[in-house]
Amino acid sequence: MAERDFTRTSFAEHLAEGRLMGVRCRACGALSVVPRVVCASCRASDPEWVELSGRGTLEGFTVVHVPPTPLAAAGFGRDNPYASAVVRLAEGPWITAQLVGVDPKRPESIRVGLEVRAEVIGEGEAARLAFRPEG
Repeated sequence: MAERDFTRTSFAEHLAEGRLMGVRCRACGALSVVPRVVCASCRASDPEWVELSGRGTLEGFTVVHVPPTPLAAAGFGRDNPYASAVVRLAEGPWITAQLVGVDPKRPESIRVGLEVRAEVIGEGEAARLAFRPEG
């Protein structure tokens, strides 16, 4: 795999290839899903891309009725809300993304602690991260 810059663009390119990537500091081992050149833990500047499992636990969620433009273009809105999740990945860091495979019109059916797995929705520049309940 060709080494990419540690930017959101590179993160999105990996995602478009179907891979959820994180950045690990070679100096201290700290792992982040946010692409960064300087480690937030030890301030070293020696990152490397690492592929993450995509498995995690739902830590929190909200139902969104007024979406940002890309999700409005995908058909979400007042009558078709979506769930947005905070997920703690198995490797430790957390990330936010859409939660699919649940009924956002019945938020009482969604529970914190649910085991989830990452998936990529869309293709190319339209690719976005989502999590789906396992099992």
